[in-house]
Amino acid sequence: MEDQLYREQILDHYKRPHNFGRVEKPDLEFEDTNPFCGDEQHVTIRLDDDGKVAEVAFEGQGCAISTAATSLLTDELVGKTREELLAIPKEEVLDLLGIEISATRMKCAMLGLKVVKSAGLGQPAEWEDEGAQGDPEAERPREGI
Repeated sequence: MEDQLYREQILDHYKRPHNFGRVEKPDLEFEDTNPFCGDEQHVTIRLDDDGKVAEVAFEGQGCAISTAATSLLTDELVGKTREELLAIPKEEVLDLLGIEISATRMKCAMLGLKVVKSAGLGQPAEWEDEGAQGDPEAERPREGI
């Protein structure tokens, strides 16, 4: 039953993503893609005078997992410093999603985090585990997730 609630949350964030759009005059910005499935994410972040996230937005296109993961993640970012953005572990995103993510879907789930960290660095983030190469479509459950 709990798994179904998380699936519904993912579909809701996919259909109506939070923080979708662009921040005017961002201090941090980055975009990246997942070449295996075509997901694209562009994150813009405005910092306040104390160097903390005051506003965050993202735009792009992607599968339900990619869009929902970025939507959920952006809900957690306001008030964090650049250093705190860089320290967010991938487990936090996986916890937000609340469902088991296969190796071939890991790139989808982590794209938003990778883009946020890259924005914080001002260059592409080094990425230790982006998942295995494979066909995400082959693992997509019938519910569209």
